[in-house]
Amino acid sequence: MKKQYLGSNFDDFLAEEGLLGEAESVAVKRVIAFQIYRLMQEQNLSKSAMAKRMKTSRAALDRLLDPENQSVTLQTLEKAAQALGKRVQIAVV
Repeated sequence: MKKQYLGSNFDDFLAEEGLLGEAESVAVKRVIAFQIYRLMQEQNLSKSAMAKRMKTSRAALDRLLDPENQSVTLQTLEKAAQALGKRVQIAVV
């Protein structure tokens, strides 16, 4: 196999274009929304029941579960985790 098309990887390209940070934050939000949704499914929780456990509105939960909405606070994430019997872990690497 010839390696004639060697170059930077996609992360390098995004970094060069100044888009890496934004792409990573979008990806993280999508993963978080997916994880919370899956945990709700595993626990047979409706959105209304989950919002009630979180002591928040259904609209706030919808924003949390919306993979495109990046305006989620750490407090909201913590409420969701507690409502599901989990905890939030954040790391800076």
